[in-house]
Amino acid sequence: MLQKGFLNPAVNDLLSRIRHTNTIVIADWAFPYWNEIEVVDLSLTKGIPLITDLLEVLKENFKVGNIWQAEEFLITNPDDIIGNFDAHFNGFKRLNPEVEVTRLAHNDFKKLVPKSIGLIRTGDPTAYGNVILESV
Repeated sequence: MLQKGFLNPAVNDLLSRIRHTNTIVIADWAFPYWNEIEVVDLSLTKGIPLITDLLEVLKENFKVGNIWQAEEFLITNPDDIIGNFDAHFNGFKRLNPEVEVTRLAHNDFKKLVPKSIGLIRTGDPTAYGNVILESV
């Protein structure tokens, strides 16, 4: 029986299919549904779980090369929220110093979504907090 990491079988199944250069989307509660890719919905209620909760568990097992996020995230959120996300991104950078964080227009961010292996939806209410992680 699993006792660490992701205990949710649908998340485990999705993550186990990600290979080099594949991407996964970690999204907020309001992010649109995508017919083209698998969606695992973990939202329980507004704020549970947070995107950063998933990032915390992911960094134990998931080697990241690139992270994408909408640039609107920086202008719509207070410094403490931005700092919290950046701290989680830096956690991936400690494991792989070559990690690149790219912030691009939200509409351009959404164009990357259909190329992903899947999307994990959270209860996170953070405006533009969605991230795309690329495996290395």
